[in-house]
Amino acid sequence: MSGRFVRSSKYRHVFGRPTRKEQCYDNIRVSRNAWDTNLVKVANPQYISVNWEASGGGAFAVIPINEKGRLPEQLPLFRGHTAVVLDTDWSPFNDSLIASGSDDGKAFIYKVPEGFTLRTEEGETVKDIAPVQKLSGHSRKVGHVLFNPAAENVLATSSGDYTIKLWDIEAGSSRMTLKHTDIVQSLSWSANGSLMVTTSRDKKLRIWDVRQEKPAQVVPGHQGAKNSRVTWMGEHDRVATTGFSKMSDRQLGLWDIRDPKEPVGGFQMLDAISGVCMPFWDDATQCLYLAGKGDGNIRYFEYENGKFEFLSEYKSADPQRGMAFLPKRGVNTHENEVMRAFKTVNDSYIEPISFIVPRRAEVFQDDIFPPVVGSKPAMSAAEWFDGKEGLPAKIDLASVYAGEEPAEVAADYKPAVRAHSPPAPSPTKKAPEPASEPVAPTSSLRGPPPSMKEQTSSIKDLASKFTDEKEDDDSEEDSSSFEEIAKPIDRSDRHAPAAAPTQKSEPKATSRGLGDSLSPVEKPADFEQASQMAASQDTPTLIKKEQAPPSKSTEEPLSSKSTEEPLSSKSTQEPLFNKTTQEPLANAKSRPHAGSVSDQPIQRSLAEIKSLLEQQTMTMSAQSQEISKLTTEVDRLRTRLGE
Repeated sequence: MSGRFVRSSKYRHVFGRPTRKEQCYDNIRVSRNAWDTNLVKVANPQYISVNWEASGGGAFAVIPINEKGRLPEQLPLFRGHTAVVLDTDWSPFNDSLIASGSDDGKAFIYKVPEGFTLRTEEGETVKDIAPVQKLSGHSRKVGHVLFNPAAENVLATSSGDYTIKLWDIEAGSSRMTLKHTDIVQSLSWSANGSLMVTTSRDKKLRIWDVRQEKPAQVVPGHQGAKNSRVTWMGEHDRVATTGFSKMSDRQLGLWDIRDPKEPVGGFQMLDAISGVCMPFWDDATQCLYLAGKGDGNIRYFEYENGKFEFLSEYKSADPQRGMAFLPKRGVNTHENEVMRAFKTVNDSYIEPISFIVPRRAEVFQDDIFPPVVGSKPAMSAAEWFDGKEGLPAKIDLASVYAGEEPAEVAADYKPAVRAHSPPAPSPTKKAPEPASEPVAPTSSLRGPPPSMKEQTSSIKDLASKFTDEKEDDDSEEDSSSFEEIAKPIDRSDRHAPAAAPTQKSEPKATSRGLGDSLSPVEKPADFEQASQMAASQDTPTLIKKEQAPPSKSTEEPLSSKSTEEPLSSKSTQEPLFNKTTQEPLANAKSRPHAGSVSDQPIQRSLAEIKSLLEQQTMTMSAQSQEISKLTTEVDRLRTRLGE
């Protein structure tokens, strides 16, 4: 087993599926302005807005989602600004209402005509669309526009004058102003629309209680010189930011708005690409998508147990400058499409990318399609400015799957699995505690290690247990078909008193090598008795004893060593065993170590090796003298030839 565990997730195998060029939105002209914006917006299932490269003032285009393919050369544009359009945003509760911000310092409100289309009849004049409302109040360019996600007709606009203004579109006036110390780079609303988070060029992250018109938290954000982005993670009290480190590495940060002194777990390094990373949050699947400007990759993470878990990455060779995601109520549930992105490619066409959960099912998958935010607001603009809070109503996607009218569900609905997944391990930890309390003292109190005598006695008991069984099965061992492998000399049996009476016959003087095995007939009769005596001896005593009468099974392999002398030309055999076996036990005990049977062949071998080394040394000395003589003769001959 490899030892690796895979985290369980319904979205672990989500993959991005690109679209063929024929099904893309071709022949468009994306604005080349350098302002850091997403360039495209898709906030409803009907239209896409694109910042257009146009002359004679700023403009943007609105493309119906179902009109794919190559677009006409002449399009009806949404005009009215006197400078380039920097950002657009759709109303979450009115699919035909769109706001725009421009470099001229104004924000305009447009309404898409009913039955709007880009394809006109031959000879029909293309008519541009004019704004229905103009919001003036900023002294510099309006870089961002963003509708409130809970209240109807509440718009936030950020400007180069270091302020964010909150507009009541119904009244056409600015009701609140949030003052910063530098240009705002990104902003995002909370799910109930009562809080806002912003990042600015002064590298600060601010969390605003907007109706108090002052920041509740101001903490250092990403410290890199490039722009940073922020998105509120739906109904969570968390925000996610993307930015750069001082070394220009792209980072991902997770912040707890209750204690935002530093990101949860620190900044997560993504890569070293120079493009700004655009974050997009999907509250239904609890997934965060990161799309980088200048590269074609889209990473997606799942938020679980208080941290981001990397799922996968969509890779493409076509870089993107702009990116937008379709709201969840517009995805294709029949194909298990959980998200759909729209990215600009080469500033000439928009490519849809579907993120699909691979499943073979022909019914609605309610576990991957929980209820999502619908198109009904939680409150009006006047109620919101008066201090009311609430979440917009949600719809059940099962009714959309069946082709019916969207069915509403409770506004405070949360996925059960996601909401209770963090505290799930707590009951399992408490259960083992009572059982572990009596065990704890036994594990902490450990006795001293066993002594040598205790270890020896345990070995002796174990050996005696098996010896009793072997004594009863002597006949079975004698009749065994396995040959006994020759073993080395066991010096521990040399002083055993019971070994002497067992030697009833003299050993044979036959020469046998170390590799030869003993047949069952040659097995000594005192084998079992010797093993029993060895088991009854204490371990220190066995180590100290060195001499004992050799048995037939242990001394016969040694006879080949004593009779065969491979290092010399002489081969003599001495009747060592006859002398040794015929001596009484007392003489064997009184024999010194130097005269023991096992030491004589070893000493003889060492003497022969020593004599061979001396002969080799003498030979090498003689050869060295000859070489010196030859060298002198060669030098003398060279001298003669030189003369």
